[in-house]
Formats: sequence, C-alpha cells, structure tokens
Amino acid sequence: MRARMSTDLGNISVDTEAIAQLAGTEAMECFGVVGMATYSMRDGLFRLLKRESLSHGINVEINNNKITLDFHVIIAYGVSIKAVSDNLMSNVKYKVEEFTGLEVEVINIFVEGVRVID
Repeated sequence: MRARMSTDLGNISVDTEAIAQLAGTEAMECFGVVGMATYSMRDGLFRLLKRESLSHGINVEINNNKITLDFHVIIAYGVSIKAVSDNLMSNVKYKVEEFTGLEVEVINIFVEGVRVID
C-alpha cells in the first residue's frame, strides 16, 4: 500500500516499506529499545531482528492518509516499559510526520520480550 499526495507540481507516492524503515531506525535510537521482534512460525517464539531487517517488526497501515504503526519490540531489562514506550511514540510520531507530511493517527507497541544488556 502507498500513501498518495497531490501537489501543484505533481503527485507523491510513499511506500509503506519506506515508512517502516524510517520508523524502525527512529525506534532503535530510543533508550531502552533493544530491537524489533518477529514471530518465528518454526519455533513459535519471537526473535530479535538484525538491523538490516528492522522493518519486519513494524506493520504500517494507511487509511485516509492517516498512518497507523504497530511495533513489535524487545525492551532492555530494568527500564520502565511505559517510559520507553512514551519516548518511542513521541520520537517516531514526530519523525514520520515530518518525513511523510501525513498524520500519524495511532502507534501501538507490543513488547514481545525483555533482554538483559551487557
């Protein structure tokens, strides 16, 4: 799916994968986020994604030019999940809105695991 906008000079189309990559990069900058998670059908467990595949832990939906983001994250042990989530939501919302020019309507965060950081 793509977001579409019209300007005086022509049309703009933004792919959801591009939005997911930006959102994943921004999420990784947030303190307390260890990484994105994906569900492994083989193991029945969530696993940590490598930096190259961050967008697989993010679902992007666009309805009426409003963006909904679902993050599946792994959080560092010992940090406040609420504080990390609030920080992630505000940072990602600002950057995605600035990048796309579209409104971020909803950000859902699913904490799929906790990791001890050395």
